[in-house]
Amino acid sequence: MILVKTNKIKRSLEGLVVSAKTDKTRVVKVERVVVHPKYGKRIRLSQRYHAHDEKNEYKLGDKVILEATRPLSRLKRWRIVGKLK
Repeated sequence: MILVKTNKIKRSLEGLVVSAKTDKTRVVKVERVVVHPKYGKRIRLSQRYHAHDEKNEYKLGDKVILEATRPLSRLKRWRIVGKLK
């Protein structure tokens, strides 16, 4: 008998919807702040993720929560879970 653990902790990110042009897909920009290793200055880095939005309910400018998922297409590996206030 093999036991399978079902309650995995999935990676989640918070970001801003920057594009809502495609059907069921949103582009979400996630920003993070890192400290430069040599100079110690804080640098703001951003990355854009393609996220799945099944009902097309999230619009441009919404702050959303992303959750990692299995590959859904060539670019989509994230799913939008909810909206932040």
